[in-house]
Amino acid sequence: MAAPRFMLCVALLAVTQPFASAFYLPGLAPVNFCDDPKKYDCKSVIELFVNRLDSVESVLPYEYTAFDFCQEGGKKRPSENLGQVLFGERIEPSPYKFTFKEKKTCEPVCKKVYNPNNPKDKQKLEFLKKSMLLNYQHHWIVDNMPVTWCYEVEDNQKFCNPGFPIGCYMTKDGHPKDACVISSEFREPDTFYIFNHVDIKILYHIVENEAPSVRLVAAKLEPKSFKHTNVDHPDCSGPPMDISNEAFDGTIQIAYTYSVSFEENTKIRWASRWDYILESMPHTHIQWFSIMNSLVIVLFLSGMVAMIMLRTLHKDIARYNQMDSTEDAQEEFGWKLVHGDIFRPPRKGMLLSVFLGSGTQILIMTFVTLFFACLGFLSPANRGALMTCAVVLWVLLGTPAGFVAARFYKSFGGEKWKTNVLLTAFLCPGVVFADFFIMNLILWGEGSSAAIPFGTLVAVLALWFCISVPLTFIGAYFGFKKNAIEHPVRTNQIPRQIPEQSFYTKPFPGIVMGGILPFGCIFIQLFFILNSIWSHQMYYMFGFLFLVFIILVITCSEATILLCYFHLCAEDYHWQWRSFLTSGFTAVYFLIYAVHYFFSKLQITGTASTILYFGYTMIMVLIFFLFTGTIGFFACFWFVTKIYSVVKVD
Repeated sequence: MAAPRFMLCVALLAVTQPFASAFYLPGLAPVNFCDDPKKYDCKSVIELFVNRLDSVESVLPYEYTAFDFCQEGGKKRPSENLGQVLFGERIEPSPYKFTFKEKKTCEPVCKKVYNPNNPKDKQKLEFLKKSMLLNYQHHWIVDNMPVTWCYEVEDNQKFCNPGFPIGCYMTKDGHPKDACVISSEFREPDTFYIFNHVDIKILYHIVENEAPSVRLVAAKLEPKSFKHTNVDHPDCSGPPMDISNEAFDGTIQIAYTYSVSFEENTKIRWASRWDYILESMPHTHIQWFSIMNSLVIVLFLSGMVAMIMLRTLHKDIARYNQMDSTEDAQEEFGWKLVHGDIFRPPRKGMLLSVFLGSGTQILIMTFVTLFFACLGFLSPANRGALMTCAVVLWVLLGTPAGFVAARFYKSFGGEKWKTNVLLTAFLCPGVVFADFFIMNLILWGEGSSAAIPFGTLVAVLALWFCISVPLTFIGAYFGFKKNAIEHPVRTNQIPRQIPEQSFYTKPFPGIVMGGILPFGCIFIQLFFILNSIWSHQMYYMFGFLFLVFIILVITCSEATILLCYFHLCAEDYHWQWRSFLTSGFTAVYFLIYAVHYFFSKLQITGTASTILYFGYTMIMVLIFFLFTGTIGFFACFWFVTKIYSVVKVD
């Protein structure tokens, strides 16, 4: 009864997740604003921060300062947590500042003058044009909330994008590209139009019992392009700003301006101010379809496993335990005959134990991270918290990794305990770090903001070497100190010969088949996760993700147990590596899907972006391989121990 109750609790978490968005960490407390800060405990100045600029057509984000936009000089940038740095967020102060309830119209911010004959100016213009071709987008922040650009899409649905483009490009044949569709004034072919003006509307609601203090609940903007009649005193009139051709006596002059207005809103509350953004993300009914699809697979597998456990196995065990003579035993076949070899140490037991240790570390980290995310601690409002939580948990979970690796290596009869603990601490993390470092070198070479600063790399290495590695050694010490795992049956000295196997009971076909059902449970959720990583969509439905995580654990376990039973019935007792690889093969399907996603869904261009995509994908595939493989091994280990513990053996 425990499993159904647990599944019910998880389902309730998924259902209540949209309502849990009101929960924030203490560091994200609301800020009150008013027009008289001297009289009331509130602020009057609203600061606007700028983040990195990114594109769905390139994996290379760039800092705001890499572009020649209006900048705020001399002010210290806000501090960023580890997750923000690893994800490439680079938040900077901006010269856009507003006073609450003070309406501004066509307010100048700065002026940029370019001489196309000057190599530096020409390089800046070419960088802007290239960014428009790749549809790079601004990401602005007001009161820790993204400034959104809302526009209508198909079927009169409104989509709110937490970013807006630098500009747009009209192709040579006169077809508007991307953002050029927002205005009919963009019609000159082979022309680059820059959005040098924004109309900003800030929505607020009055705080109950604290009037006239208010809280900001939304910030929306509309990008526009103006070739101002008078650049020194802009009036937001004239045709769109074209940076393709020379003008103004051989120079191009761009005046950046903004208009801001304030509007009271009684419908949106501060606790739910992210909802209008998140509602335009992937729809909930698709998620429920994914869950129902996964549950059908789980029920099917559960029925198969229950039938084997309750009917076939129960009858086999009862008949086997009632035998009185050796002749009767010789007539038996299948899994009963291999009891003397079932716990024979596998080949490459050192590597398997290391994989199990790292997989346990990842499994616990994933469970705890998703659990905290379900409670609202790691919502999108808490920037970088998800990645920070995952990294810190991984570092602190070195002890169970070392313990599990040591326990199983000792049960496999291994004696090179120093090699085992060193491999557990350095093999899998080392492969991930090496891949990550190579990707970072490419980002450094491209001048991308996603490149991790040298100081942060040193900090990550310090966390690994100074905390994770010692904890792994401590776990391994206690693992080797304990007695080896006691198996329910003895292992014969001479290995039993495995009979000729049919095609379906050979290891490789079974491994390939074993990964299909677990992947079928997650592929819809995987689409949304890849969208959040590569298409810059916010992921917030952690309740659904946690439920899919539980379903994945159950599916991997049941599929592996099912195939393990079939192989044991065929008198093939090499179950250790096969159980790990059966579930772990789900990662191969993940890789195939990632390749399909790259060519069918993404518009990424450029060699560097392609290498980065597949480099980071390989890190995710390796982590997923260890995660699913460990689930399969533990499930099969429990199954084998259980069935052979009830068999009477002389």
